[in-house]
Amino acid sequence: MTFRGNLPWRIASFAVAAGFVLLWQWIADLKLVSPVFLPGPDRAWNALVAGMTEGDLATKLVATVERMIWGWLIASLAGIALGAAIGISPRMRAYVAPMLEFLRPLPASAIIPVAIALLGLSDAMVLFVIAFGALWPVLLATIHGFSAVEPRLYEVGAALGLTRRQTIMKLSLPSASPDILAGMRLGLTVALILAVVCEMLAGRDGLGNWILLSARSFRAPDLYAGVILLGALGFLSSVAIDWTEQRLLRWRARAR
Repeated sequence: MTFRGNLPWRIASFAVAAGFVLLWQWIADLKLVSPVFLPGPDRAWNALVAGMTEGDLATKLVATVERMIWGWLIASLAGIALGAAIGISPRMRAYVAPMLEFLRPLPASAIIPVAIALLGLSDAMVLFVIAFGALWPVLLATIHGFSAVEPRLYEVGAALGLTRRQTIMKLSLPSASPDILAGMRLGLTVALILAVVCEMLAGRDGLGNWILLSARSFRAPDLYAGVILLGALGFLSSVAIDWTEQRLLRWRARAR
């Protein structure tokens, strides 16, 4: 779909967002909810600007982004490497399937007490939990992508005299890349959520700790300013993944 085709939907989405903000302002002005708990978007925006310019909100945003990105990168690299090794080998898939089925439903938050016991309330603990939680979407998507490669591609690789490494890099990996990128997209969302949760639980400096302390101090404008930043961070992350996916999968559109 072209940009012109997307334009009406973009305008409609912005209109819905604007309507939500106006409704929020209307509820706050009428004080249908106590201002202690629901400040207007004007107060939340003023708190956001003040925190970014005069306070340390920008520093906390950078800390959260760094934890999210590093945890996500570790999970992505490990997930792609392990997923490729498992996905291309039916025998290995049969061996590790029971263990994957055991660990896959385990919530990432359930591993936090174990991580705290092993690593303490440290940045290493936060990074471990983020990487553990973001690993599974990438790992499972990579396994599915490599196991679903068309068998004829391997026949083509054998006919061309490609080595195993060349077959994986030139045939299997491009074929599995849509699944891998889908898993990485989901993994990035999980990484952001776990970064905030771990900052709240471990008291590490970041947006999660900012939101928690604001709630405990009844500083509602600061709380909503942090939530707005989290929403903007999630949106920008999705846009960045979309842009990367369009560039890396451009060959699929050409093939079609």
